[in-house]
Amino acid sequence: MHIETCSFREEEGWSAPFPDLDSPRTLVLAFAASAYADRPAPFRELARAFPEATILGCSTAGEILDAQVTDESLAVAVVRFAEGRVAAASAPIADAADSHLAGRRIAHELSGPDLRGILVLSKGTQVNGTALAAGISQAVGSGVVVTGGLAGDGTRFQRTFVLDAGRPCPDRVVAAGIYGENMVIGHGYGGGWDIFGPERLVTRSAGSILYELDGRPALALYREYLGDLADGLPATGLLFPLSITPGGPGDCSLVRTILAVDEATQSLVFAGDIPQGWRARLMQSNPDRLVDGAEEAAAAATRPAPAPSLAIAVSCVGRRLVLGERTEEEVEATLAALPPGTRQVGFYSYGELAPAESGECDLHNQTMTLTTLSEV
Repeated sequence: MHIETCSFREEEGWSAPFPDLDSPRTLVLAFAASAYADRPAPFRELARAFPEATILGCSTAGEILDAQVTDESLAVAVVRFAEGRVAAASAPIADAADSHLAGRRIAHELSGPDLRGILVLSKGTQVNGTALAAGISQAVGSGVVVTGGLAGDGTRFQRTFVLDAGRPCPDRVVAAGIYGENMVIGHGYGGGWDIFGPERLVTRSAGSILYELDGRPALALYREYLGDLADGLPATGLLFPLSITPGGPGDCSLVRTILAVDEATQSLVFAGDIPQGWRARLMQSNPDRLVDGAEEAAAAATRPAPAPSLAIAVSCVGRRLVLGERTEEEVEATLAALPPGTRQVGFYSYGELAPAESGECDLHNQTMTLTTLSEV
């Protein structure tokens, strides 16, 4: 297994020549600012340099390369497996209602007896990450690690894209299947957010749309908590995600982040499902707690893979807003906790996909998630 990384900036070009690693066993990951949808020349260069490889990527709210976080750039990792195989799949998603079916299509296209993992990258808006993850996980069953994330667009929430066959496409989900008995895929996620305020009941919701909490309009209630910050919704909502739980003893909680607001219905649109009847509480955090959460993610991801590996980091844009100038501390923390020689690539997202405590992939928000790829 051979790994190389490089980056691209408009004013500087590529940071290094492309490595001579093209093959059917090669996976190329490219994470880029959303503006590159209008400037796709670097993607064409990657496609020419790696015609036999599987090229996967998406737009971001910040690009991660090793211990650095940048904007208006491309972060690229090229990995050629010694014996493992890789294959690509894609499916259209016009709106959130297509999410479950798109996930099932991806899973069926990639299914195989030696499938070990699926890396999924989806458009970041008008998608239901919960349904997407369920569609894939239910089709492939247990034993296949499903991870990935939703594309970003800074804090604008306007347009995102994924790379399908090396071309930026706005309304799709793409995935890479990782195959082979010798492939080791680690995964982990960490949060670092604290619950505050009273627990409230989700009294009216539909999929990822939250209409009422305790019988009150959800948007109006959120505005009360945010105060002056409410004028910046949905972006400022990233600072106050929602923790949801079925409400029973020992039930696991999930975190949900706002993607959009609907003034007409006084509702909030989240990246994943908000089931009616569940309990919800607001969350907040500080930089130290978030860095600790990133270290927890790295510790979990390295347990099955002590050897050097490629780490794919997907962290929520909301974490970046809280961390501010300390953003690089969390990617430095993950890289420091990974085995020596590990290379890291990734992006800031609108949602993270990783196995939950149940073992089945689910949508997470406001987490740092890590996927490690290695061979034994």
